[in-house]
Amino acid sequence: MKVKIDTKEKFTVVTPEDATLSANVSEELRQICESQLENMPKSVVLNLQLVQNIDEEAASTITSVQQNFYEKSASFVVCGMTKELEQKFDELELLDFLNYTPTESEAWDIVQMEEVERELLDSDDIEFETE
Repeated sequence: MKVKIDTKEKFTVVTPEDATLSANVSEELRQICESQLENMPKSVVLNLQLVQNIDEEAASTITSVQQNFYEKSASFVVCGMTKELEQKFDELELLDFLNYTPTESEAWDIVQMEEVERELLDSDDIEFETE
């Protein structure tokens, strides 16, 4: 599987360059994405703009990879899905579990918001007044 990896300041963009994501490449895609958890920045934007077709196993893998990222306090956002891909995820009842946006720019916004959210939730400095 051909993949382009572009490291930005706050996240890494992983862009599969194959038109089809099949079961054969789903484990390789998992390894590529999850290897980013060991690096900085840990967050990943998976850009599917070049992907035209996806099978059930690959779609399930993407969903489970996203869950793994959130369990490890890192963001994982999918962007650039075609209408056909979006429909496939919807048919498989996985779309509601995905954090996805139309563009990479919007994915970047989500990564930043989630980073701030994690900082606020992890902070012990917050005190609430009770009356």
